[in-house]
Amino acid sequence: MLLLAPMEGLLDATLRDVLTRTGGIDRCVSEFIRVTNTVLPERAFIRVVPELLHGGRTRAGVPVRAQLLGSDPTLLAENAERLAGLGPHGIDLNFGCPAKTVNQSRGGAVLLDEPELVGRIVAAVRRAVPAHMPVSAKMRLGYNDDERAEDCAHAIAEAGADELVIHARTKAHGYRPPAYWDRLAEVRASLPPAHRRLPVIANGEIWTVADAARCREVTGCEHLMIGRGMVTDPGLALAIKGLGGVPWSVLPPLFEIFWRQVSARVERRHRSGRLKQWLNYLRKRYPEAQAAFDELRLVNEPDDIEAWLRRAQGPDILTTESIRALPAEMAPAC
Repeated sequence: MLLLAPMEGLLDATLRDVLTRTGGIDRCVSEFIRVTNTVLPERAFIRVVPELLHGGRTRAGVPVRAQLLGSDPTLLAENAERLAGLGPHGIDLNFGCPAKTVNQSRGGAVLLDEPELVGRIVAAVRRAVPAHMPVSAKMRLGYNDDERAEDCAHAIAEAGADELVIHARTKAHGYRPPAYWDRLAEVRASLPPAHRRLPVIANGEIWTVADAARCREVTGCEHLMIGRGMVTDPGLALAIKGLGGVPWSVLPPLFEIFWRQVSARVERRHRSGRLKQWLNYLRKRYPEAQAAFDELRLVNEPDDIEAWLRRAQGPDILTTESIRALPAEMAPAC
């Protein structure tokens, strides 16, 4: 199983929609919904996870698990109960965000210094939602160090989580390579016999098919979560599954879909930045993306971006014939 990771400020509902069209992803996790001092209205959940309006799936049919972030077990449980009523494909709990502002508010990775609280949060949410709805957690190896990694993993397992994703770095490591897959393997192996069947999913520094194979070998984890690697190479999940990849010629229709959704959700002055942000990742994999990035580097007007999109796509793009020529999972939703 291959999961698409959440990435605040990058991998949101728009990019989830586009990347799941390429195939290979089995499930997504949304970026976090922050819970502070109240039970959120339904619109707050839908704003972050608009897939809730479509059966909890992306337009390509890939299920989405909604993620909550906070530190109050009771409030998280109450919000999880309301969120469960909207029909997500499970609820995930964030114990991994390294952002300074989040950590200062007692959210994300800072909670890894308090394994007992982590366990109470998971247990409270597990009790609050229907038994059939999966509850998972995503953690790093720790905050400033990894000394409590086993304690946190044990707390999550004992609290009744159905799944555990481990990003194989601490908060202090940020996103700097390497990912410490060997340490992740130790944490996984430390789970008590009663919890050995808990699925542990490896995350961190999976950029290529070779990375995926080595990560599985080192960690012993069959399932993987991919983030920046998938943003950089939209065909990575397919390639890991031995189903080929995605050539550059397939991407212009996806740019059009991406731009259409960005234009509907983002202020005009920020729209070009979103496309350039994605191209910046893509140029690590595609020479054509480097050329596109160079061409658009100083372009900020949406009208000029749209002119570039028309040139990139050619005259037949998004006609019935061109849509039919794409794999079914890539066809734009009507």
